[in-house]
Amino acid sequence: MRIPPTVFPEKFVTDAYTTIMSSAIPFGRVYLNTILSTLITTVAQIIFCSMAGYAFARIDFPFKNAIFILVLSVLMVPGQIFLIPQYQIIQKMGLLDTLPALFLPNLFSAFGTFLMRQFFMSLPVELEEAAIVDGCGRFRVFGQIMLPLVKPGIASLAIFTIKFAWNDFMWPLIVNTSMDKMTLGPALSTLQGQYTTEYPMQMAGAVLAVIPLVVMFFLFQKQFIEGVAQSGIKG
Repeated sequence: MRIPPTVFPEKFVTDAYTTIMSSAIPFGRVYLNTILSTLITTVAQIIFCSMAGYAFARIDFPFKNAIFILVLSVLMVPGQIFLIPQYQIIQKMGLLDTLPALFLPNLFSAFGTFLMRQFFMSLPVELEEAAIVDGCGRFRVFGQIMLPLVKPGIASLAIFTIKFAWNDFMWPLIVNTSMDKMTLGPALSTLQGQYTTEYPMQMAGAVLAVIPLVVMFFLFQKQFIEGVAQSGIKG
């Protein structure tokens, strides 16, 4: 905003980071809410989408194709259409302005089900048949034989889910109103007012918000690249 503009500041200060920690935003609590919501959403989607994807890929049951098309139809409409029904469900459950309201609607994903189905369909049927002949039950086949073979698919699903859950803005802003029940996106947006905007605090909060994703990328860079690359060639 300086005129004439400068690329680098005259001096580097860290006052904004200490200010945001002591501001009206309970930054530590908001950070923890984001971590918990992302973790629960990711674990739940990996469990439910893996089981659903395996069922659609390997188990024959009545109306399987019709149900799968119905699941895929969720991807054909904008997600904003579901905001009002989801809000009404959470309201009737008495969970408005609570932490469970942040992640309950996101515990299952049609995209994740489709993704895991494609990975399971790429595996040879003979592995499953041999395990069943040896006396393995369906759950043991799924958990001990099939699931370890689709680790790239699980990595791909985890990548997309973590990115979506961590950056989710619209739903937490609608369902929760208390500052200590919000996530990072909605909480940082409150620093921007109609007449004044706390740009230093907002930018400092944005840096702190992106650090976990950057660190996770550098730690699991190989899994990130393999997961995203293989998710586009399975099927």
